[in-house]
Amino acid sequence: MSGEAAEPQALADVVRQAGGRVIGALAARFRDLDLAEEAFAEVCVRALEAWPREGAPRDPAAWLYRAAERRALDALRRRRTRERLAPEPPEPAPTAEDVMSDDAQLIPDERLRLIFVCCHPAVAIEARAALTLRLVCGLGTAEIARAFLLPEPTLAQRLVRAKRKIAEAGVPFEIPAPTAWPERLQAVLSTLEVAYAKAHEDAAGAGPHAGYGPEMLRLTRLLAAMLPDEPEAAALAATVRYAEARRPARLDDDGLMVPLAEQDPRLWDRALIAEADAYLAHAISPRPPSPRAIQAAIHRLWCRRQRLDEPPPWTAVLTLYDLLLTCRDDPIVRLNRAVALAEVDGPAAALAEIEALPAQGLDRFLPYHAVRADLLRRLGRLGEARAAYTAALALGPGPAERLWLTRRRDGPGGYP
Repeated sequence: MSGEAAEPQALADVVRQAGGRVIGALAARFRDLDLAEEAFAEVCVRALEAWPREGAPRDPAAWLYRAAERRALDALRRRRTRERLAPEPPEPAPTAEDVMSDDAQLIPDERLRLIFVCCHPAVAIEARAALTLRLVCGLGTAEIARAFLLPEPTLAQRLVRAKRKIAEAGVPFEIPAPTAWPERLQAVLSTLEVAYAKAHEDAAGAGPHAGYGPEMLRLTRLLAAMLPDEPEAAALAATVRYAEARRPARLDDDGLMVPLAEQDPRLWDRALIAEADAYLAHAISPRPPSPRAIQAAIHRLWCRRQRLDEPPPWTAVLTLYDLLLTCRDDPIVRLNRAVALAEVDGPAAALAEIEALPAQGLDRFLPYHAVRADLLRRLGRLGEARAAYTAALALGPGPAERLWLTRRRDGPGGYP
């Protein structure tokens, strides 16, 4: 890699790995989320110009933090001058980074600590995970909106209101005591869930969020250790491990995505599956299974396969999805259930279920179009299937998924 190409790559790497930490530290320093994001964005642009010329700094994350801190201070000086207020805020002692380091024994991971900070109960429940995904994980507004099946303007308004609420309420950017963890847990779990989904949707691991896969293995392990009596934390740790265990079988030699039912179980990581089994056992015993425990159990059904010639567990999968609907009935669960229903009762029954789902949000959800396209193809409604495949492709799948969808759309089958 040439020097000119290496520096932008170095910036991309540090933004992905440390951007959330830097923005979070700036937000803690200035108590202003918008100011933190704007200052960080400005110095990233500056780094794109300076690093190829001067070389990447020895500690890129620290460079970005200090440069953004100076930008934020400059912005505050200009703002206070315009408002005829004191020109400069006093330097805090200790810094936000110092405080976070001091609290390492409470929550022993920087990103996980910041997630707990951002999931403050003063923020509306429906906005907590979205705000954290934007601030700490660096997901774009459009990505988060698709994950929550919301129009992008609606999601953007929620983020604005959440930031305003934090500013107006004077919410401290502090590490919560363990007694405050339970009230933030669901937002924390949702954040980790969506962050991992962004990694999992890219079978080739070639996208900007590929690093979330191994990172979520680590964070869910920490969270389960912190909260040993929370079945949902153990269940999420199990789900992430079951899914990551199958990653070695998700691509064929041509770089094509391999659907779950067609993956060779001999390629799966049995050590990760054993870890997942232990987490799932803890999540379901002795208590009734939680929604995330049921989801993990569905993954477990697949991971019990040892050979490709074993029949897929479609009937058992459908039974567990029926159970899941009794405690979590949402469009994504129903969409996943329809995949199993198609194998048990046929594609016509599954398509009827999908067509009955509310259209709002799903029109921007790639799996909806992909599942619908497959069902239409199997029913011989080839023109409609082609249109559905095209709609899925328009939503920007990863390279392996794009190749698979394109071959399904354009391959043999008599499409008009």
